[in-house]
Amino acid sequence: MRRERLKAAVHVHSDWSYDGKWPLKTLAVEFNRRGYRIIMTAEHDRGFTQPRFERYREACAQASTDRMLIIPGIEYSDASNIVHILVWGSARFLGERVPTGRLLETVTTENGVAVLAHPSRLNAWNVFNPAWKTGLTGLELWNRKSDGWAPSQTVFPLPKELDLVAFAGIDFHDRRQFFPLSMTLNGKATITEESVLDSLRSRQWQACAFGVSLSGNMILRALSALRAIERKRRLLARIYRWYK
Repeated sequence: MRRERLKAAVHVHSDWSYDGKWPLKTLAVEFNRRGYRIIMTAEHDRGFTQPRFERYREACAQASTDRMLIIPGIEYSDASNIVHILVWGSARFLGERVPTGRLLETVTTENGVAVLAHPSRLNAWNVFNPAWKTGLTGLELWNRKSDGWAPSQTVFPLPKELDLVAFAGIDFHDRRQFFPLSMTLNGKATITEESVLDSLRSRQWQACAFGVSLSGNMILRALSALRAIERKRRLLARIYRWYK
């Protein structure tokens, strides 16, 4: 079987989310044009029901092509809207404002994949419960929307300390969030939802930025420069908003 380097866009919102902008089919075209073969969506739980989730799964299947697999997922929020968990592999909708501990217990029972989203947003990592670790597969080391053009310095050591898979999440809502973050795998050319999730569970995927592993020396040397660029970008954005 021919092998290729698979590139996945993780944490993507379509217009099935209340704040998403693009239809699934448009996402499939645009991400594939940028070299991705997989989109792992993470629609907000708000407004979903089990019937709507079933329709959504079917829509993801219909929007997938032989060059792009769309894996349906939900971003679950706790009652305080501080802790967000990305879930893939569950055949049912698990509800809104579900307590994180109970959510992770259910995902574990159903053999799903759960990832702690943007832990630097609202300092969610401060309320991390060690008991959650057994229900989590990974943690977003870098979230494009929350962290910007560089990963959070506070969060960077957490995946290794917690023994979780480091994830690079785009948190895509519209064109402004395009950024060269991905999860990559040297895998088979034929892919399915279950094969992707199995390889995530077995830690075969790597978080990458600009095509380079976030655990590699090259990206580690570049982090200080990226953070300096991000500080300048945020400053310019504040100035722009002030004078707009």
